[in-house]
Amino acid sequence: MACHPLAGAEGQTPVYGVDASVWPDATPRSVPSAATTTIRPATPRVSPSSQDGPASSSHSSVSPARVGPLPWTCGDVRRLRPAQDANEVATEQIRALLSRREEGGALPLFVFDAGYDPVKVQRAVEGSQCQILVRLRAGRRFYGDPGLCDPPANMGRPRRHGPKMKCYDPSTWPEPSAEHTCDDAGYGSVRVRAWAGLHPKVQNHEGRGSRGPLPNVVGTLVLVEVERLPRGERRREPRVLWLWWHGREGRTPDLDLIWRSYVRRFDLEHTFRFLKQSMGWTTPRVRYPEQADRWTWLVVAAFVQLRCARTCVADLRLPWERRYEAGHLTPMRVHRVVSSLLAHLGTPAKPPKPCGRSPGRPKGGRSS
Repeated sequence: MACHPLAGAEGQTPVYGVDASVWPDATPRSVPSAATTTIRPATPRVSPSSQDGPASSSHSSVSPARVGPLPWTCGDVRRLRPAQDANEVATEQIRALLSRREEGGALPLFVFDAGYDPVKVQRAVEGSQCQILVRLRAGRRFYGDPGLCDPPANMGRPRRHGPKMKCYDPSTWPEPSAEHTCDDAGYGSVRVRAWAGLHPKVQNHEGRGSRGPLPNVVGTLVLVEVERLPRGERRREPRVLWLWWHGREGRTPDLDLIWRSYVRRFDLEHTFRFLKQSMGWTTPRVRYPEQADRWTWLVVAAFVQLRCARTCVADLRLPWERRYEAGHLTPMRVHRVVSSLLAHLGTPAKPPKPCGRSPGRPKGGRSS
């Protein structure tokens, strides 16, 4: 299902959302295993932590998203083990997905949340036929081409970093390399600016014995500013959104697609909530990680059936709910009426035999 994106018309860029969800283990007598991770309950990180806390299991998902009104996602789900890094597992899923896709067409765009490291992700997918878009935390600093700075007065090592750009200080921002403005019904006036050829400082964590600086990871820094938030969230003040984009060499980012793609990434979080609240993904108190894997794939398979049935059911709308066109129902609407298809699909089981006292052999009948 992940190889069949919901991108709409042929030729559009396939967009995939990448995120991880935590399955907290509420069983007090659960069997400890190599697949159980200890994390802090309120931590915003998606990678496993070594802090003490309740036993939990994380699952990484790479699902197609659609730049449109349908919040349907369904893709590859893989469990994160304690020794694994969320960035490495996500990039392994991306490479496996790219190997199964047909060659040609538009380069797929993979959208990450702020819990992922843009440097690790970009290095892992370097050379792959894809684009990445990672949200950045506030307060980051980036550097331009070192050739833009004056040469050092004294002899010494050449410069590795150019002019500094602080995300929180507009006075340090150079002129953007690209800019896009548009009007949206939900967000009002939208302004997107991009600065190409920037790189962050990369720390060498390989140990004291390693020598030589790490190469700079060059990408495009994107700033998204909106006038207001959509309906239901307009009480909050909109904040600026910093993104990191990297694609094939010589390719320029589509700024209109970038900001709309990141908005659709939240559909994956809504899918996680639907799987947990409506389909009981994290309800069972399993004792072994293999049981969690089998139950996860069973829930994903059931969600696939809902996605396939979205055009075959009629809407059963409550009086206060919004109307949707045929074939454009949400997962909750389809889940509500999918049982009505059983009468039309039939069953492979044989008709039940009558119960009660046997009438005996008919008169004149003989046993064969």
